[in-house]
This record gives sequence, C-alpha cells and structure tokens, in this order.
Amino acid sequence: MNAHDIRTAFQGMRASGLRAKEAAEALGLSEGAAIAAHRGAHGAPLQAIALKPDWLGLLQSLEACGPLMALTRNESVVHEKTGVYQKVSASGPVGLALGEQIDLRLFFNQWHAGFVVVEALKSQPGMGTPSLQFFDRHGVAVHKIYVREQTDLAAWQRVIAAHSDDQREIDFVARAAAGGTASPQPLVDANAFGTAWGAMTDTHQFFPLLKQFGLERQQGFRLVEGRYTHRVEKAAVRELLVEAAFDGTPIMVFVGSPGCIQIHTGPVKRVEPMEIQGKAWLNVLDPGFNLHLREDLIQDVWVVEKPTSDGVVSSVEAFDARGELMAMFFGARKPGQSELQAWRHIVAHLQAAAVTA
Repeated sequence: MNAHDIRTAFQGMRASGLRAKEAAEALGLSEGAAIAAHRGAHGAPLQAIALKPDWLGLLQSLEACGPLMALTRNESVVHEKTGVYQKVSASGPVGLALGEQIDLRLFFNQWHAGFVVVEALKSQPGMGTPSLQFFDRHGVAVHKIYVREQTDLAAWQRVIAAHSDDQREIDFVARAAAGGTASPQPLVDANAFGTAWGAMTDTHQFFPLLKQFGLERQQGFRLVEGRYTHRVEKAAVRELLVEAAFDGTPIMVFVGSPGCIQIHTGPVKRVEPMEIQGKAWLNVLDPGFNLHLREDLIQDVWVVEKPTSDGVVSSVEAFDARGELMAMFFGARKPGQSELQAWRHIVAHLQAAAVTA
C-alpha cells in the first residue's frame, strides 16, 4: 500500500471505532508505520510530523508545559498518568523521570522514531488532542504524551518547534512472528540459583541475577517456587486492586513497553471491571491515574518475594499466555523503608485464596 492508500484505509478504520494500534494491525501494518504514512501535506484527519532523535532533551523540555498525560502500554495493559515531566536524566541509554506524578524508567536504545500527532475525527469527539508518540524500530509504541486542559499550549508549541525534523528518514523493520508458548526451562543449577536469590540485598539485583543464570522471568520463578515464589489465582489482580481501594492501601503499579516502564505510586479508588465486545477489561479510573488491563488475557499470576536490606519485598506479577509480563504490583515504599503491613495482608489473602482453591 502506498501512503495515500494507507491514510484512506486507516481513516475508515478509525471512524469505525478502532484504536490506532488496532486499525494499523487490521491493515497489516505496525502502528508506527501507519503514523509515518501521515507525514507531509495531505487532507487526512491525522497529521504527523517527525521529531529529532534527541529524546532526552525533548523530555527535559516538557517541564515548562506543565501537566501532561503520560501513556505507556504493552499488548494487554494501558497505564495513563497525568503530571509534570520533572527530574529527567540519563546515563548512557538508560533514563529516568522522577517527578511527583510522572515516574518512568526509560530505555532510549529502544526509541527509534517519534512524531507530533494531531488527529481530528468527527465521529470521535475529543480525538483532536495533540500528542507526542514514540516507537521502536518495529513500529511498536514505547511511550506517548498527550496535552491536557491544564497544559501550557504556548510552551508545548515551543517544544514542537525546537524538536521537529520532518526531513528525517524513518524506516521500520517488521517483527518476527511471536511464538505461541514460552521458552522451555533451561538446565540450571536450581540450588545455586536459590542461594543467589536468597543473597539479594536489593530488588534491582534481580535482573542481573536472571542474566547471570540465563533465565527468563517465569523460568526463575519456577526454580524457587514454594520458597520465594507462589502461584495465585488469575483473579488475584482484581482482588488486590479491590482490597487496596477498600482499605486505602497505597500501592505501586508498573507497566512496561519495549522502551519504558511507567509507575503509579499511591492509592487506587475507583476499580471497575467492564466487558466490551467480548473483551474483559479491569479498569482503575481515578483522577490523574487510569489503568486498563485485559483481565481475560491473564494466564499466570505469581507472588514474588525478594530479600533486601530493608526486609522482604513482595510483588504480584501477571503474565499472558505468551509468557509476557503484563503488570507488576507492589506496596508503596521508598528505599530504606520496610514493606507496608497492609500490603503484606493483601498478599497473604491472595496466597490463602490460592491454597483454598
């Protein structure tokens, strides 16, 4: 398909109610490729302008814009958080945003292309909201940023003017087809792995531990199952959110894309399950924080305990049928603090329910 045909077909898909990602996939394209086809002069409702690949400088310049909505998603979860982009920094390809509300872990080596995007569809009021959208080399969205009512639009326009480069050449590479099942368990010395797990003093040591033993996340969980990890019911994600909302327990919600992990820290209040067109969504609909999780895609849920110098830190982690991590949940805490007792009570309830089942 040429760019004109992509724009025409994409417009029809969007007018029928499909989200941009779904519309692109229905055309056999990545979302990034569909957006890139809307560059230049044309009359389509969606307009896109390419951005310079100075991702750190761009994100740092956004503080002047005031409140914006940060969106990070994977195949089954969308995490939306409104706040100011503050304390943005990087060491090599790894970056951080440590604002009061916008809390991100950034992996810039996965950021391949970015666009200013404005879309206006009569059939979908409100879709004209300007955004910045970033994609990896396969055209998969790694992060998006949307204007809010409180945004300083003059500052936003200055950011766009300083960082636009619509002459930049952008190409995307098709992804290899994903396998239907997780990788088989490798041969690993389980005792050595368990000993190394028990010697951790910080949660950030977990990723190097998996790398050291050549393990994927759930492969590691299985090796220490019953000792540091415990399977719980698929309904555990809903139960923990409902219980946290009922008790007012502040939690942390992590959702990652190929190039960004986005974190909410604080209470959740309005938890609403919803079924739409045969899809079961578990939603948090709070001012400043929205979570949309495909509950029907949950395949495995684990309670994971990691020893640290501050005591045991527990997480609840949900995975889909492909073995992909959907979301992680922790009790709210800062380094140097022990885990909240209220969070430990929630985790204990989930484990008790699994034993009963």
